[in-house]
Amino acid sequence: MNDPVIRVERLGKSYRIGQLQSHRTLQESLSNAAKLPVRALRSLVRKEAGRPSKNPTIWALKDVSFEIRKGEVVGIIGRNGAGKSTLLKILSKITLPTEGRIERRGRVGSLLEIGTGFHPELTGRENIYLNGAMLGMKKTEIARKFDEIVAFAEINRFLDTPVKHYSSGMYVRLAFAVAAHLEPEILIVDEVLAVGDTAFQRKCLGKMNEVAKGGRTVLFVSHNIGVIQTLCSRAILLQNGTVLADGDAAETVGAYLRRLEGFASQDLSTRPDRGGKGLIRITRVEISMGGNSPASILATGRPARFAFSVDRARPGMSCSFTVYDQFGQPVTFFDSAVHGRGDVSGLPDTSAFVCEVDELTLMPGRYRINAAVMWNGEYQDHLEAAAYFSVEQGEFGGRPAPQEGGYGNLLIHHRWITPGSKEALQ
Repeated sequence: MNDPVIRVERLGKSYRIGQLQSHRTLQESLSNAAKLPVRALRSLVRKEAGRPSKNPTIWALKDVSFEIRKGEVVGIIGRNGAGKSTLLKILSKITLPTEGRIERRGRVGSLLEIGTGFHPELTGRENIYLNGAMLGMKKTEIARKFDEIVAFAEINRFLDTPVKHYSSGMYVRLAFAVAAHLEPEILIVDEVLAVGDTAFQRKCLGKMNEVAKGGRTVLFVSHNIGVIQTLCSRAILLQNGTVLADGDAAETVGAYLRRLEGFASQDLSTRPDRGGKGLIRITRVEISMGGNSPASILATGRPARFAFSVDRARPGMSCSFTVYDQFGQPVTFFDSAVHGRGDVSGLPDTSAFVCEVDELTLMPGRYRINAAVMWNGEYQDHLEAAAYFSVEQGEFGGRPAPQEGGYGNLLIHHRWITPGSKEALQ
């Protein structure tokens, strides 16, 4: 067995709540100092001068250890706040650990946050060469890959425009193209790929697969469990900053999905594992067929009702939710901004979004819901495993629905036509 290209030993990272962090790498210091107002900078200087702090600390990572060998494709999974992004930042040397040590062997290309490693005043062309230089490449090496990078990123027209004028999608396309094409021995990618359009996401996944088949190492963070199982041979499950499981991707994903169902039973209004700005929060999810049907029990071909309560109403806010099957694969998506009024400000007391389905087309099985609330152009709340529900056998098109899955999750109304005849088969 070859030697590890990444070795992590008893790694820990702590943050002080309510205060600016001291940045111990040049890249981190420069990128954050530019964003700070004068008053915050003075506060930071006083802290660095030795002023004591009374603010408590939290550990984003604690006692994390593992080894990754050359050519492995490893998925990092876990709920929001598990420490996934923090781990990748340390592995990319964007920030330093509080304790423990890491060893890396080989050139690292990383795509973690939009704009990481890019200078906003430089053009796309100049940033390609800048990133290559940061990876330790010679100018001739970068020039050899230059045309391929530009073609992959699809930004030809804007190549000589300062990247501060790029959209988030353009930023991601160029950043990934640079990270993946400048021949890193280790490629580290966070969920930032979700910013791009669907076609580009598929393109990126194909490139990561190509990188992996070339014998290079890939670390990938994603909430898309299907992608993790397809792309990765191994997965590491983080929870509360510690390693909960590490092994075969399918087995680790299975452990993760089983734990998710346990979290769904918690009071949604108090769950800390949520994303978004937090100005609006989902407090309750109710799923039923209406009437006296048991909660969270639905049937194929019957009506379904999904109700999402929020703690406050804002004009123009919207709700969306994605349905996942028992294997973590997304099945379908609903969005009130597309098919609803999208404004619950006039509802009394407890504001709620209600999604009604006249005829449920899901096959029998167990399903999960991830729910989100959008307002003012930003996600205010996002809950993974907000609810679970089961679908029992019912009738579809006047006939009993199939009892078992295995050939997909959705039934679609259709008819069969005999060749040369306009009569449909009944």
